[in-house]
Amino acid sequence: MIMPAEKDLRAVLARFAQARIEHDVLPTGRTSRALEDATYTLCVITGSRTAEQALRAADALLDQYTAGRAGLRQEDETLAA
Repeated sequence: MIMPAEKDLRAVLARFAQARIEHDVLPTGRTSRALEDATYTLCVITGSRTAEQALRAADALLDQYTAGRAGLRQEDETLAA
């Protein structure tokens, strides 16, 4: 799987969350379509088949991004010493 850019993943997660909230508050045909579209996009970007799998995959990717930034900071500190 190609790893999505962090900003793209966060944007898709935000879009999914917004669609989920709007659909839960006042379900309409429009909110249902928006949620289906956001869910599809999230699944595609994470290489998953269901929303639940996609959310778990997104969490794992975000953990990787965080770990990568922590590793870079440690390297910067080592070089500065």
